[in-house]
Amino acid sequence: MPHEELWVETRGLRLAALAWGEPGLPVVLAVHGWLDNAASFEPLARHLAGRLRLVALELPGHGHSAHRPPGLPYHFVDFVQDVVDALDALGLEEVALLGHSLGASVAAFVAAAAPERVRRLALVEGLGPTSGRPREEPGRLRTAVAQMRRHDPERRPRHASLDEAAAARARAGGLSLQAARLLAARGTRRDRDGRVTWRSDPRLTFRSPIYLTEAQVRAFLRAIAAPTLLILGRDGLLAGRAATRARMACLRDLRLELLPGGHHLHMERPQAVAEVLLPFLAA
Repeated sequence: MPHEELWVETRGLRLAALAWGEPGLPVVLAVHGWLDNAASFEPLARHLAGRLRLVALELPGHGHSAHRPPGLPYHFVDFVQDVVDALDALGLEEVALLGHSLGASVAAFVAAAAPERVRRLALVEGLGPTSGRPREEPGRLRTAVAQMRRHDPERRPRHASLDEAAAARARAGGLSLQAARLLAARGTRRDRDGRVTWRSDPRLTFRSPIYLTEAQVRAFLRAIAAPTLLILGRDGLLAGRAATRARMACLRDLRLELLPGGHHLHMERPQAVAEVLLPFLAA
């Protein structure tokens, strides 16, 4: 499907984005999941672009976006600032936010941190970051520091072909081969020797230096003022869990849609997801 390539300058980082739909249409800023990229929203864009302008931002370290400087870890809360900075750079004062997985959690925290910027909030298979127990945090930080000290930026998985890279992603991520190929087509590069490497920063796979507690996560969710739509896959990662229900209870204006599909249902069942999203985002 035809799209525009956009570039956004934020805090010294050049971030990439893909856009579908005419510039004059209402804007929805979309944020992808962990180790995914903007192409993850292409299947949805086919169903939304006639009514909305979908701008899919690539977080630092993902897709074609710049990586964080050497020696710095990736932390969840930094992605929140990245998205707010991207809104500023794109000249978007108030938008609807759409996120998947990690991107959904980031979008939720943006809505809590900058409520005046978020008109509507649509979350797919994500409702806040993984939380931690205080007693576990010293060990977590020790592990994160050790990983950063051992990091070799030249050491990363390499594949003989794009198809091989896509197959590995499908196995690791629990998504269809077709969806994995879409991610791989944008998210890989071919090295001089002809082998294929993922563009994403290997540091994204490192242990987070520190987790928020569950009480902190719920406090942020209670701070969300925007009408919120939560879309979960029946075979996804969150449906039916007590922890999910407890977090849902924190939101003051929440609508839940439980659809057939797994964690990447926005890629694998885009029409069903779009039928729920479109009236909500266009309202």
